[in-house]
Amino acid sequence: MADNVVWHHHAVDRTVRADNKGQQPAVIWFTGLSASGKSTLAGALEQILTEQGYHTYLLDGDNVRHGLCRDLGFSDADRTENIRRVGEVANLMADAGLIVMAAFISPFRVDRQVVRDIVPDGQFIEVFVDAPLDVCRERDPKGLYARAERGEIKQFTGIDSPYEAPQAPEVHIDAGRLSVAESVNQLLEYLHAQGRLKAGYRLVDVEVVA
Repeated sequence: MADNVVWHHHAVDRTVRADNKGQQPAVIWFTGLSASGKSTLAGALEQILTEQGYHTYLLDGDNVRHGLCRDLGFSDADRTENIRRVGEVANLMADAGLIVMAAFISPFRVDRQVVRDIVPDGQFIEVFVDAPLDVCRERDPKGLYARAERGEIKQFTGIDSPYEAPQAPEVHIDAGRLSVAESVNQLLEYLHAQGRLKAGYRLVDVEVVA
């Protein structure tokens, strides 16, 4: 960074913005294999929080590569830069007082730690959406695993590029067994236990699991 760039402090800060919205900002970071259900779960959580009056925003891995990260590929270096950029954006949104959902494979622990270090202490919530590789292969809604196994997609996480599972996530979702509704309720209960939801928060109706 150039030595003539100085951080400018504003009268309206993170605390003021959060108080104005009547909520505690956070970055809820969903990580897991492709087709583990990250985006579905993040979207469902955002929907229920919005319905209950919270101010939210969802950052999705595919969506940011259409704009913010459209210049990046899938090399290790580009994946690292992708996550760094998203971490900075997520932190700015939390600075605005929002509850931010971020759904990214983010396969490397060191990159997720970078985001944790960007966000103020206590405001980064790592959610491991844990679905076994064979379950993700079966779901494969975009046909990506099949393409990767045919060699049409290189450096695909879980096939020819590693995924480093979180060692101590704030929330561990058993996505191979739980329904979306059950998973959302697990997250809501965690957020309530942490004092992040107001009194009277509501769980969602749980689907029947065979």
